[in-house]
Amino acid sequence: MAWALVILAGILESGWALGLKASHGFTRPLPSLLTVIGMAASFWLLAKAMQTLPVGTTYAVWTGMGTIGTVLLGIVLFQDAVNAPRLLCLGLILAGIIGLKVFSP
Repeated sequence: MAWALVILAGILESGWALGLKASHGFTRPLPSLLTVIGMAASFWLLAKAMQTLPVGTTYAVWTGMGTIGTVLLGIVLFQDAVNAPRLLCLGLILAGIIGLKVFSP
């Protein structure tokens, strides 16, 4: 159950990161509100997961998932750059996330 919370928190992290761009520096009310709600929900889920899981592993998985999701969504939604070195780096982050999950108690 705790890992499901981390996964959901990571998904929400990508959402609120993109919401920061959509809010235009918190000048647009609806995107700003949704971003703050996403932040609060993501942090709450992360905190709940940390009650059970190791803090370092939990935080690393959360930030890694958020990073991967944000980069991929940035590519799809905002036409961010796509090139082999960026994709390789995302693959390394994913490998690190998987390794932390596999080797965590």
